[in-house]
Amino acid sequence: MEPDVLLDTVAIRDWLYALWRAAGSCESEARLTAEHLIEANLSGHDSHGLSVVPGYVRSLQCDQLQLNQRISIVMDSGALLVVDGHRGMGQSIAAQTMALAIERARAHGVAIVGLKHSHHIGRVGHWAEQAIAAGMASIHFTNVVSRPLVAPHGGTQPRLGTNPLTVGLPRRNAPPVLLDFATSAIAVGKIRVAYYKRAAAPAGVLLDADGLPTTDPAVMYEEPLGALLAAAGHKGYALGLVCDLLGAAIFGGDTPLPEHLRKHGMFNNMLAIVFDPARFGALEHYERETAAFLEYVRSARCLPETQAVLIPGEPERISRARRAQALPLDAGTLAQLDEAAASINRLRGSALPPARSALKLV
Repeated sequence: MEPDVLLDTVAIRDWLYALWRAAGSCESEARLTAEHLIEANLSGHDSHGLSVVPGYVRSLQCDQLQLNQRISIVMDSGALLVVDGHRGMGQSIAAQTMALAIERARAHGVAIVGLKHSHHIGRVGHWAEQAIAAGMASIHFTNVVSRPLVAPHGGTQPRLGTNPLTVGLPRRNAPPVLLDFATSAIAVGKIRVAYYKRAAAPAGVLLDADGLPTTDPAVMYEEPLGALLAAAGHKGYALGLVCDLLGAAIFGGDTPLPEHLRKHGMFNNMLAIVFDPARFGALEHYERETAAFLEYVRSARCLPETQAVLIPGEPERISRARRAQALPLDAGTLAQLDEAAASINRLRGSALPPARSALKLV
């Protein structure tokens, strides 16, 4: 098996931009998509970065992913809205949705926006960071409409998506607090990365088709299919179920019922609650109390194998600093990117070079 390689961060971002331009994305959509996917890798979330590109290309080939879409407002009562993404590129659709939510939150103090029918919106923490950059706090309930991946607590067959829960809290002169996790025991993209690398999955996160524990990632990609377990047993299962209802069904979005599934493509619905923390009238208290509380939390004695107590959002910042110049990539994903480029060339008659020749190895 070929070893992992290191890819120049700027070169790989440029290659991704060129890929989506060749595929037919407008300049802004190609840029947003490339920047978002590379930012996921930079943040240490390889499951939501380069490894999703082959699936996006297959979705485009099957006319599921629709390029260059604009959101449309289907319900508007000022601070409460529902928008339709028309199966558009999630990195562009979610950016548009969050820009609208921030605009309404500035006007009303709070905005609650339901986004339905978007193609995969990627790492949801990215959208909380968009709110944070505008001085806003946000809460996101997101569901996943693809084939079911997660078994309900007490069950062995998949019925739910990996359905992330995300919270972003800005701070005036300090790094924000950013919570962003799948309600499954592990993000399915991390299983996909293990599958590409032909590596074992972590113990305690997978069931095989017979409902038995396994560390073989192939159970999520080869028949007979298995299932992911929910995070923290009944707690993660309940949170994931709520994400389907609150993050989709309540405003007209689909849940992963069999009649809503498409063979290719992963789709998301998201409920985003965006609000201005200054409107509570306690901003100075919030800043002082948050700083003091986080310092108190960090003061806890560490386990022998732990170097420091980290605050949500810190692992991503540490990863970005470590990967600023070069990103690690496994040989399996690199081969998949080569095939994605060849697929775009066949589909569009373009001349995009394969990933391994277009990217600068460092």
